[in-house]
Parts: sequence; C-alpha cells; structure tokens
Amino acid sequence: MDFGRLLTAMVTPFDENGKLSLKRTTDLLEYLIDHGSDGVVVAGTTGESPTLTLEEKLTLFEHVVKVSAGRLKIIAGTGSNNTEQSVLVSKETARLGVDGIMAVAPYYNKPNQEGLYRHFKAIAESAPVPLVVYNIPGRSKVNISADTIIRLSEIDNVVAVKEASGDLDQMAAIVSGTDENFHLYSGDDGLTLPILSIGGHGVISVSSHVVGPEMQAMMGAYLRGEVSEAAAFHRALLPLMRELFAAPSPSPIKALLNETGVPVGGVRLPMVPLTEAERTLLLNVYRQCKNDATTLKDANEAK
Repeated sequence: MDFGRLLTAMVTPFDENGKLSLKRTTDLLEYLIDHGSDGVVVAGTTGESPTLTLEEKLTLFEHVVKVSAGRLKIIAGTGSNNTEQSVLVSKETARLGVDGIMAVAPYYNKPNQEGLYRHFKAIAESAPVPLVVYNIPGRSKVNISADTIIRLSEIDNVVAVKEASGDLDQMAAIVSGTDENFHLYSGDDGLTLPILSIGGHGVISVSSHVVGPEMQAMMGAYLRGEVSEAAAFHRALLPLMRELFAAPSPSPIKALLNETGVPVGGVRLPMVPLTEAERTLLLNVYRQCKNDATTLKDANEAK
C-alpha cells in the first residue's frame, strides 16, 4: 500500500465551544486536498486524540472518508497503551472504509520489545486494513527497535512505520531490513530530506497544513536528483518547522491556520493557546519562510 509521499497529521477542528466541528473538518479537508496532501492521518497526536471520545473519533473517521471520496488517503489513529482497547477501536474503524490505521507505541506502561511486537501484532490481526506503526519515544518513553519493526513488517498488513525517534542509523537499518513495499515515513518535519536520502518514502507532517506545496516541491526536487534545490527548500522551511514545535503541538499549527484563513478553533485542555508574543513570532517566521520557499518553488518551476 502506497499512501503517497506527503501525509498531513491533521488537526481536529473544533467550534467556538470546543465541540467537534464537521463543517470545519470538511473545509480543512478540501483545503488540504488543494494544497499538496496525498493523505491525512486523522485523530493522531496532532489531532488531539487523547482528548477525543471514542464516539467523536468514529464520527470523525466516517465523515472524512465520506468527504474525501477517494481523493486522498485516510489513515485513522486507533492506537493507545491498552492493547484490548486498541484492537476494539481498530475493528470498529476498519468497517468505516478508511485506507489504513495508525497505532502508536504504548505509552506510560513501557513494554519491552516482545510486548511491543505482540501489541502491534494483535492490532494487525484484528483489523483487515493496512497498519502504520508509530514510533515516538519522546512521547511514549519506549523505542521500537529496528529489529522489532523488521519483524513486524513480515506481517502482511503492517505496511509502514512513522519514525520519530530521530535516529537515522536506526531508520537506515529498518530500510535495509524490510522489502521495498514497506515504507518508512519521517515523523519529524525537519528530518524529511535526510530521511529521503537514506531511503525513506516521505513524511507524516504537521507543517504541510500551511506549506504543503513547498514540501512537495522539496521532495520532488530530491527525487528528480536536484539535490541542491531540495536542500535550499529544506533550509528555507526549517525555521517554520522548528517554530511549530516551540510550544506544545498542536497549539502553534492551530493558531497559524486560524490566522491564515482556515478556521479550526482552539485546543482542548491540557493544551493551552499560544500567548500573544508566541503567536506574533510564529506568524512572522511563517511569512518569511513562506516567502522564501515560494520564491524557490516559482524559480524551480520556471526552469
């Protein structure tokens, strides 16, 4: 299963009262379709999954499948640190027509590698849809080793990993140890280009909410062998990628979307809105990076 190169880790739009807004979700999906996303991950960390009820998640999954109508891939976040609950949610979600599911490494309870393997195996066997494994030790406090990822890749419907360990050696080992149909996605926007260079397939991105076309241009340049152009895009976009995580995500990206005419509402506690100083700095960095990257994109297209 090829989900594409650029997948957006989509925010969950809320209304003024903090309730799930399907109208704003529709508008955001249409925007992302028009701005470079090949697919979206729904109800992941950026989608504030810990604060969404099961009913909200299933409603959201069903809605995005209907609205997208096959125009982009839909991957639903169904994992938690409770294997039985993850299995139940994955089973329910698989019936809704999603293109795949994504499950995060169990957090807080810190299983060993055998426990991690059995957790993901149970999810994969419960839901007859492609599964993306999500490795993010900064949040889960456990690292899924390269050997465990390679072992999981031998399960038919385990098709990809979102790697946010920051360890390029580990990622290279995963690429070397899995077949060409298993895809490694960057889980860190700023490592997209380095990960492509070691054989990664693409990125599951937060920044692509606002610089999707520019990120596609960066990856396209690299894949065409235009390494200097790709590196120029990387340098132009990097300050924004960093600033989007200067405060706990998804507060920065939601603030920026609201500022740039794509209403997605606020965040739910324990997340809090940006301060005025944070918001102003983010907007200034965005404008400069957008200008620099757009200039590069236009020059690249004019060749």
